[in-house]
Amino acid sequence: MESVLPGAAALLGQARRVVVFTGAGISAESGVPTFRDDLTGLWARYDAEQLATPEAFHADPDLVWGWYEWRRARVRRARPNPGHLATAAIEDLVPGTVVVTQNVDDLHERAGSRAPVHLHGSLFAPRCVGRAAHPAAFADPADDAADPGEGSRLAPPRCGHCGALVRPGVVWFGEALPEAALTAAAEAAATCDVLLTVGTSGVVYPAAEIPRIAARSGATVVQVNPLPTPLDAICDVNLRGSAARILPTLVEAAWGAAGRT
Repeated sequence: MESVLPGAAALLGQARRVVVFTGAGISAESGVPTFRDDLTGLWARYDAEQLATPEAFHADPDLVWGWYEWRRARVRRARPNPGHLATAAIEDLVPGTVVVTQNVDDLHERAGSRAPVHLHGSLFAPRCVGRAAHPAAFADPADDAADPGEGSRLAPPRCGHCGALVRPGVVWFGEALPEAALTAAAEAAATCDVLLTVGTSGVVYPAAEIPRIAARSGATVVQVNPLPTPLDAICDVNLRGSAARILPTLVEAAWGAAGRT
């Protein structure tokens, strides 16, 4: 890794348009389990498709809402790690940097990222199930007071605008990615100089197409991941290691004192 990092840092330091594309790996370092790893303990008797589809919510909204509120409470207790902080530092150092994430947590925002593009939605942006599907307005209990406990059923609130049930604001199996988010991510990838792909396996489509769009458009693609992925072949540089370790080192090498987080 040490032999290729200086070259990657030089490319990043010279870039005028940067995309940071993140996946579950960066948040796992903050203790946020991956989607399937959250099916543990009392939730282990379910599989993902029993809890993460529109049909599941329609059939048993209390069960689905309870699981997602349990997940959201766990994310509230997590803290951004040095990888999230380094991503925010890149935004400060390269104006116009676009952060695109597959994660549904708010760790990028809490680290200082201004407006991450959430391809798979967010646990913190619930919406109603009404035809307008607008963002939900309801009294959201603060902090740990909202923790329903493992295995708990919890009735979803009603939307303050239309009275419809409120659902988690994430993309479920069988649903399309938000069109505006996908378009913004693709456009950013097609026009960037450098794309950093961080902590993602590169196998979940259509999100996995984002680094490939950058590569086809002539951008330098730098991957940060502990293990090989299907993206290896299209990356100009592969940095083996965790986001929390590699990203701060990369930023420091690219900008020195100005890049310290």
